[in-house]
Amino acid sequence: MSTVTGPAVPLITHHPYFSVWSPTDELHEGETIHWTGASHGLLGIVSIDGRRYRFAGRTPSAEVELPTIPQRDLEVRPTTTAYVFETDCVELVVEFTSPLLLDDLDVLARPASYVTVSVRSIDAHKHEVDVYFDVTAELCVDTPDQSVTWSRTPLSTGSAMEAMRVGTVEQDVLGHVGDDVRIDWGYCYLVPPTTVESTTAIGEDVRTRFRTAGELPDEDASDDPRPVGEGPPVLACTFALDVDPGDDRSATLTLAYDERQAIEYFGEALEPYWRRHGDGATELLERALEQRKVLLERCAAFDERLERECLARGGADFAELAALAYRQSIAAHALVEYEEDVLFLSKECFSNGCIATVDVTYPSAPLYYRFEPELVKGMLRPVFRYAASDDWPYAFAPHDLGTYPKANGQVYGRDSDTGEFDRAGQMPIEECGNVLLVTTAVCLLEDDPSFAKTHWDRLTEWVEYLVEHGYDPGEQLCTDDFTGHLSHNANLSLKAIFAIAGFGLLCRLVGNDAEAETYLDTAQRMAAEWERDADDGDHYRLAFDRPDTWSLKYNLVWDRLFDLDLFDESVREAERRQYLTQLNDYGVPLDSRESYTKLDWEVWAAMLVPEESDAESLFRAIRRFLEETPDRVPLTDWYDTRTAEQQNFQHRSVVGGVFLPLLDSADFSPDVVADDA
Repeated sequence: MSTVTGPAVPLITHHPYFSVWSPTDELHEGETIHWTGASHGLLGIVSIDGRRYRFAGRTPSAEVELPTIPQRDLEVRPTTTAYVFETDCVELVVEFTSPLLLDDLDVLARPASYVTVSVRSIDAHKHEVDVYFDVTAELCVDTPDQSVTWSRTPLSTGSAMEAMRVGTVEQDVLGHVGDDVRIDWGYCYLVPPTTVESTTAIGEDVRTRFRTAGELPDEDASDDPRPVGEGPPVLACTFALDVDPGDDRSATLTLAYDERQAIEYFGEALEPYWRRHGDGATELLERALEQRKVLLERCAAFDERLERECLARGGADFAELAALAYRQSIAAHALVEYEEDVLFLSKECFSNGCIATVDVTYPSAPLYYRFEPELVKGMLRPVFRYAASDDWPYAFAPHDLGTYPKANGQVYGRDSDTGEFDRAGQMPIEECGNVLLVTTAVCLLEDDPSFAKTHWDRLTEWVEYLVEHGYDPGEQLCTDDFTGHLSHNANLSLKAIFAIAGFGLLCRLVGNDAEAETYLDTAQRMAAEWERDADDGDHYRLAFDRPDTWSLKYNLVWDRLFDLDLFDESVREAERRQYLTQLNDYGVPLDSRESYTKLDWEVWAAMLVPEESDAESLFRAIRRFLEETPDRVPLTDWYDTRTAEQQNFQHRSVVGGVFLPLLDSADFSPDVVADDA
């Protein structure tokens, strides 16, 4: 689907801790990394008729550096990244598949990826091909001074199959919080292919042995425990894929991570979702092996289906953006269960490390609206629980639940020593609007108000807060908090207006027609006032009191999606013209103050553009950013539209917002609303 090579390329993507990326155009050009940039090494070597080539990763300290096999192609699909290499006699295809299938939470939650290696003779001759693949102990430490130990785990696969594993000596489970950190508890596993014979080994000198002699040591190293920084031990596997003329062969390795416990939730340690029925690492691996063939087929079918849908809705540039965003958004979450309810908690990666941030849920949700609304509910449930607790002192919605992986209460705008909240550091209009709009969207999608009814008192409190304070916001932060405090924010006012209207739709859905009309009439009155107060001639202002300014009015999308018609079509037309006038080489700025933008909001703004060619112009600029950004990191959502440089943020779940074009008003039109209309 995607041939974009600008940002980092996803390889292994499951949650914020089990995450491996390639930051280079070619897989063998540099070390593979964690999304934070720390080394998370994988190494792949292929021996063709006795001559060895490196195809994945590199080892800068190697005494003998192997030549690389020429890379011919790279394709990023929603669940799979495929590399194609070629010599004059053999084609080598290496595919990394993380089966993040949103319609199957058991599979989605299982932290097991597949690495499939395929070989084909292309010169009408037989060739002896041996493949080497390894993963380093870097995947299970936060810092290289930490010591690890290794072992083997027998599997019930009908043969003497063993999985290799490595983990820290000191298993400080859920021991620390933060942003630029990695996991240092649990165990990383590598399972060799089940369809061909293989040889395995664990140790620090394994790579050197294969590079120089083409074979693995006879025994695992016995010098554990040892610090990773002294030379990372690796879990390594070799297997033969000899091919005859016109023949092709393949084999699949399985790479997994058992984190044991995933989240601390109001003081209680929760196991990951895949462990909820008592499964452990053995069951994790055996199910991954048993279902491998079917899952790879399902992933291929899903990728093809999503590509067609994206092409139809936004063209090739949009389809490539979606392919890059899909795995990243999902893998910036943890999936757990609490009292039989699904919880889906995000991490603000390279933002502040917060967990379950409400104004991250709002832009992230479109991917899950489209494929699994239950996960959207899983984002909101912790917020409702916390807002009802004694720890939350305000009549508006909270911002977050803590710092990942501990969801024990909001930390944003709170003194870490005294525990006191700073009122000026809160986002009252923003977060109330977010929860109300997301809740409305989920209930309309499912034509079922039960989720809202469960939290009706809290929703009513927050919509009344917006009725009183939302139209003309006082000086406060919004989700784009890096821009600072702003009074009379016109786009934030739009969020309040649509949230009030959304609550009116919820009232209608539960049969409260009188209340529905009250809230819808209030929103309609506010919309008329907004058109007057935000008018700046040929477009609409950044803030009501700031003439000669403008901003992306991304919140306007709800007028179309909820089929509200609160605003005249001329409003969207004026905004469309303004965005095209302000379009730079790499996109449209967020507003008139700076040249930077937000990727998710650009896509939402593109939905306000009725002309297909104009929307494609916006997607084309985003495509140029993806191709030409100098920052080789997992997709950033905050970048400069003139230089393509990352401002901050990477690997955030908000890129789920780029899937909003896959939705339209019909998706949010339950029968009760359609009949009444």
